[in-house]
Amino acid sequence: MSRRALLALLFILIAVICAYAYLPLNLSELAASRTPALLADYAGRFWPPTLPGGQWTGLLNAALETLAMSAIGTLAAALLGLALALPASGRWGAAALAISRLLLNALRAIPELVWAMLMVLAAGLGPNAGTLALALHTAGVLGRLFAEALENTPSSSADALRMAGASRLQAFLYGTLPNLWPQLLAYTLYRWENNIRMASVLGFVGAGGLGQMLYVHLSLFQESHASAVILAMLLLVIGVDGFSQWLRQRWVIR
Repeated sequence: MSRRALLALLFILIAVICAYAYLPLNLSELAASRTPALLADYAGRFWPPTLPGGQWTGLLNAALETLAMSAIGTLAAALLGLALALPASGRWGAAALAISRLLLNALRAIPELVWAMLMVLAAGLGPNAGTLALALHTAGVLGRLFAEALENTPSSSADALRMAGASRLQAFLYGTLPNLWPQLLAYTLYRWENNIRMASVLGFVGAGGLGQMLYVHLSLFQESHASAVILAMLLLVIGVDGFSQWLRQRWVIR
């Protein structure tokens, strides 16, 4: 191992020790004799997953609401991200590049939960706030990825169309986008997979979906009801992951 690697490892070790000394962690409780029994008792409250008869319909509606929030939020983010990626890739001059990259940095620097709290105050409780929160944060992420993809895409086809008399928009649509489309779709599908998970959590701040239902049951100490919601989250994530993988294999890899 080189001297530089040893210094880096030493720095990381010192940082971890300082962080442990600063935080009031009590790791000794994990090794206490009563800890396994307490953990087993708490986990046992979540089994079996149950819901009152009338709430299964509410669970299905919440799952569909979560799915719709993630899909609409991701689609809006892809459109906004692409619009910002064009100037962020340096195609419209230095001023547009600086402004668009600053905006993209601001959008993705604020986490989804913070966006959700801001949108709840602006748009009220419910899925509107969750959809807007996902769209704003994801637009910053996708816009940055799209801009990098545009920078690495050869411009020969677009330049040829421009020389033939095509407008800048026509050159992009027919010269650049066909080569870029599989990569943009792959990025968008990947972010949709992430957003379906995040959409399930945004309900904790009142943004609707399964997260809001889970928060209610946990607040009332109804662990068995909460486990039914968690199971619905798991099934929803597995379904979206499988569908996204199928789309990538069918439309991206080909």
